[in-house]
Amino acid sequence: MILDRIKSLDWLLILPLLGLLGMGLVALYSTSQGASAIGNHFQTQLWWMAMGLGTMAIVSLLFPHRFIYDLTYLVYGLSVVLLILVFFFGLKEYGATRWLSIGGKTFQPSELAKFATLLALARFLSDERKDMNDPKNIAIALAIIFLPAGLVFRQPDLGTALVFGVIALPIFFWVGLHTRYLILVMWPVLTIFASFNTFTFVGIIIAITVYVFFWLKLSSITRILYLLVNIGVGFAAPMAWDQLQDYQKQRLLTFWNPEADPLGAGYQIIQSKVAIGSGGFLGKGFCEGSQTQLRFLPEQHTDFIFAVIGEEWGFLGVLLGLLLFALFLSRLVYLASIFKSRFSSIIAVGFAVIIAFHMFVNIGMTIGLCPVTGLPLPFVSYGGTALLTNMAMVGLILNFYRHRFEY
Repeated sequence: MILDRIKSLDWLLILPLLGLLGMGLVALYSTSQGASAIGNHFQTQLWWMAMGLGTMAIVSLLFPHRFIYDLTYLVYGLSVVLLILVFFFGLKEYGATRWLSIGGKTFQPSELAKFATLLALARFLSDERKDMNDPKNIAIALAIIFLPAGLVFRQPDLGTALVFGVIALPIFFWVGLHTRYLILVMWPVLTIFASFNTFTFVGIIIAITVYVFFWLKLSSITRILYLLVNIGVGFAAPMAWDQLQDYQKQRLLTFWNPEADPLGAGYQIIQSKVAIGSGGFLGKGFCEGSQTQLRFLPEQHTDFIFAVIGEEWGFLGVLLGLLLFALFLSRLVYLASIFKSRFSSIIAVGFAVIIAFHMFVNIGMTIGLCPVTGLPLPFVSYGGTALLTNMAMVGLILNFYRHRFEY
């Protein structure tokens, strides 16, 4: 029976996943050479990978399909509680309190919260009795997202907090939210960026007023409340900026001009560009990268592991990594399109968005296209909690694939 279930898994999703895991292990082995302080990263990741594969197998082969649906709100509530506990019992590292310690092992509740939020959102949106173009339901869906996002932002963890917001628009689009309401969801984002300039902020508020009062059929109370929300977001954004740690502000400012502080905040980006650029077409060879082996590249086992691949494997290695991600993501979207269950389909799309955002931001960091936010490269970067939760999500998708004809 188990063999039949294994055969029924989607191996077109599993194969690129195994390729990414292997690429990460090889890169981590290289970063571990000659440095006893981080030499355990490779061995620890092997252990986490074994745990992740085991978790993926259990979730995909043994979990009842309905059981997953029934647990969603419970898991979401647990993740919110864990995020709150971080403020009281969390471990502080790199200027942020993001970790909890249980039995001598540390983990990041925000990693669990990302996927718990996706599950809860999918369950809420999968109820076909709800009109997704009803502003009340849109507001509830946004509340499901931004409750944990706000807690993560306060840790502070700007990069992970952004992940919560990113999943909203693609999922709303997938479930058939009307374009005019998608624009409604986007206005607060524009308001945030406009809030740092008085004239731009006033212009955005005027545009929102015209759009809401003359283009949308909403009640007067809803229109006024929405306008007040945007004004509130505009005033809150500068205050949120003041709440950021100095290093986070510096990362965002350095993004625009890393050469302005080449030995300080811009050091990581500059060294990463040097590493990737020096790799050429074929790379310098396994364990032969000068930026990697001489430790010029900071956080090379986590945030900047893609730069290690670029230096030692060259353009071909980078192309291989991008191809594996493309195969994995395109397969996820395809599966979402064939799942009969609306719940399963939303989760597949949301998972694809999360992985794609992580990939874009992480690789963008290494080549200077994105600010340094600390988001790891999925399945490749060192990190136990992220790997374990990602593998559990893959297990869910594989489980849904076995039940793809069920509603």
